[in-house]
Amino acid sequence: MNPYEEYMQGIVQPMRDELVNAGFTELRTPDEVAEHMQESKGTSLIVINSVCGCAAGLARPAVIEAIQQAEYKPDHLTTVFAGQDAEATMQMRGFFEEVPPSSPSIAIWKDGQLAYFIPREQIEGHAMEQVRDHLVGVLDQICAE
Repeated sequence: MNPYEEYMQGIVQPMRDELVNAGFTELRTPDEVAEHMQESKGTSLIVINSVCGCAAGLARPAVIEAIQQAEYKPDHLTTVFAGQDAEATMQMRGFFEEVPPSSPSIAIWKDGQLAYFIPREQIEGHAMEQVRDHLVGVLDQICAE
């Protein structure tokens, strides 16, 4: 590992841990992504994590609080890290090619298809509470079906 990669791993580890400690499973390889997306049943909440300053700093806490507050919870909590696990992120984005790549972003995958997508533009510049409440509403609607 070169010094830059080592440095970046140290920087992003707390960002990874924030979601993992909240119950998310990190999908770090294309095979892990493919296996989850093809094998999992029910609803998956997928966070495309990112180092990108304000938006990512809003997205992680908003998602964690939304899961705690939603009446209806997803069956699976997963995350890929854009810019860090590039191949895994590319594999994940391949499952919902109809939306432009965006990080951070939040996807809800249900029964083998994209049910909802919150791009960076709907995270950045919004209050954490707005992002959280948006996601709570979406989870309660999609997971209740």
